[in-house]
Amino acid sequence: MTSRHATSLINGELVEESDLGSIRRVIADHFPILSGLSIKRIVINPGAMRTPHWHANCNELTYVVSGTSFVSVLDSYSKFSSFTVSAGDMFHIDSGSLHHIENIGEEPAEFILAFRSERPEDFGLAASFGAMTDAVLGNTYDLPASDFTAMRRDTVDRKLARRSGDAEVPATAWFDDPHKFSIEAQSPAIGVAVGSARLARAQYWPALKDLSMYSLRIREDGMREPHWHPITAEMGYVHKGSGRMTVMDPDGSLDTYLLNEGDVYFIPRAYPHHIEVIDSPDIHFAIFFDQPMPGDIGYRASASAYSREVLAATFNVHIDDLPAFPFTKTDPLIVGRVNPVDAV
Repeated sequence: MTSRHATSLINGELVEESDLGSIRRVIADHFPILSGLSIKRIVINPGAMRTPHWHANCNELTYVVSGTSFVSVLDSYSKFSSFTVSAGDMFHIDSGSLHHIENIGEEPAEFILAFRSERPEDFGLAASFGAMTDAVLGNTYDLPASDFTAMRRDTVDRKLARRSGDAEVPATAWFDDPHKFSIEAQSPAIGVAVGSARLARAQYWPALKDLSMYSLRIREDGMREPHWHPITAEMGYVHKGSGRMTVMDPDGSLDTYLLNEGDVYFIPRAYPHHIEVIDSPDIHFAIFFDQPMPGDIGYRASASAYSREVLAATFNVHIDDLPAFPFTKTDPLIVGRVNPVDAV
């Protein structure tokens, strides 16, 4: 793939890989267009975990692709939560909150994580212990310093680890939790014959502060209407299918590129773009935004906002040569594709 707006996540920077699972990421160091957002893919094998850690400079919003896992969160003021998540669930973690993810199922657990920074900063709990001496830790826990000499410690985080024994999951973890949102269990906020969009945003999930996500599905006979987000950047992950996007930059240059499963793209704020299905029966995108309530302006409503006289002057055509634009008060987001696909 050669595009300044898209790259591969499944072939992204390898952070860690072993028989316990893998972690790959796309950050601004290798994908310079990123601004205020980045993305990570984590696979945790049965019996393994993403060890307790926190993010120093950003909130986290995670979509569960597969598996069943146990998540724990220690927020400020010693407020502790634990809950289970399965495919189609999401969870939100505040910046600085200690959390872990533990696979408690029989299959690999896969996660797509969005961060509200193009370069997230992490601290691991074990690594943070490595920063302190035995005496300091002993004083902290009211124990002899010698009690800590057997603990192997350094300041490098061990991100994946194997669980010792069976998972300890309290019955209360199966209840709902404010950190958790079952996006795929929601009725689509936008549902038409050719596609649907389920929305994880502050309107439905109050925990969100500066991130949100749309679970977008479009059939091959549908298309995401050309549009732009006035104050919102967009970062999408291709979960299923293949599609094509066109993005326009302020200098008038165009970037048209194909997206396949495992790819990620980034659209800066207010850049016009569109999505259509190519060479697959449908697509499923997990689309993250850098606002809790993203909004957009579509091409359909744009044409309805002005008189035909203004449009004729704008496009430098005779008024009789303008298409018969349908009046559109509210953009549909997903439209039917009545014309054949343009040549790639």
